[in-house]
Amino acid sequence: MLEHRAYKKMYQKDKMTLGFSLPTAKMSKTPIMENQLQLARKIEDFGFAALWLRDVTIQNLNIDDNGQMYDLWIYLTYLAAHTKHIALGTSSVVLPLRHPVRVAKEATSIDRLFPERLIMGVASGDRDKDFLALGVSQEKSGVLFRENYQILDRLLKEENPTIQSNVGVINGNDMKLIPKPVSFIPMMASGFSRQSIEWIAENGDGWIQYPRSLEQQRRLIHDYRTLAELKAPGVFKPFTQTLFIDLSENPDQVPINIPLGYHLGRNYLLELLYQFQAIGVNHLAFVLYFAQRPAEEIIQELGEEILPYFPTHELTAKE
Repeated sequence: MLEHRAYKKMYQKDKMTLGFSLPTAKMSKTPIMENQLQLARKIEDFGFAALWLRDVTIQNLNIDDNGQMYDLWIYLTYLAAHTKHIALGTSSVVLPLRHPVRVAKEATSIDRLFPERLIMGVASGDRDKDFLALGVSQEKSGVLFRENYQILDRLLKEENPTIQSNVGVINGNDMKLIPKPVSFIPMMASGFSRQSIEWIAENGDGWIQYPRSLEQQRRLIHDYRTLAELKAPGVFKPFTQTLFIDLSENPDQVPINIPLGYHLGRNYLLELLYQFQAIGVNHLAFVLYFAQRPAEEIIQELGEEILPYFPTHELTAKE
C-alpha cells in the first residue's frame, strides 16, 4: 500500500469509504458555487473521506452538464486552504489538454503545501468544446494521454529523470523539477481514458470508474483485479466509482432509476452500498446534480445515518 495518508484513510481491501463530488448542484446549465465551501466543511466535519473536483475549461451551451466553474487546481487549492484533512481528489485532470510538466509542478506544489491530501485521477477527456478551444485533436487524445501520463509518472516517482519527448526535454544532469512531493502522489485513470484495461491495471495506482449495474461493475472489477494481480502481484490497487443520487425524504422509498444512479430512500441506499462494497468498490463518491432536496439536508442525513457504516479508516499513531 502506498505511504500516503489520504490514500490509506480512503482505501483498504474489502472495505468502502464515502465522499462527494463538488459542486453539488447546478442552476439551468451553470454550476452553483456560492455555498460549496460551507458544504465542503460540513462533509469534512462529518468524517467523509474525500471531495472530488472535475476539470472543465469551456462551457458547452448545447448540454446541461457543465459540472465545474473554476479552474481545477485553483479551486482545489482554495478548498485545501479552508479545510483541514479531508482528501482532495481530481476526477479528473485531462492530460491531453495540460502539459505534463505543468501538471507535475501543480501536483507537487499542492502536496508540499497540503501534504498527502491529493488523490490524482487523470483522464483523456470527453468534452469536445475544450479540445476545440485549446486547439488539441480529440481524435489523438488516447495517444496524448498515454504519452503525458508516462512523463508525469516519471516526474512524480523518479528522483531526477532525463526525459526526451515531443512536448519538451528535461536533462537530468542539470535540470530538476521542484518541489519534490512529500510522498508518492497516487495517480489513477478515470474511465478507460482510451486505453485497454490491461494498460490501466498495469500503470495506475487504482482505477476510477462511472456507475454501472451491480453485475456489470462486478465483472469489470473482477477483470481489473485479475489483471492487476498479474501485472503487479500482491499490490493493492483500489477501485473508485461515482453514484448519482436523489435522496428521498421517505427512508423507505424504493429505488427508481435516474441517469447514472437512483432516486431512493436511505434504507435502500444502505443496502445498495453494502452490495457495492461486496463486489469490490473501495470508495464511492456521491453526485447530487439531480437531487431535489437541498444538498445540506442530504449531507446531514447521509452523515448521520449512512456514514457510520462506511467510516473513513483510522490510522495508527505511526501513520
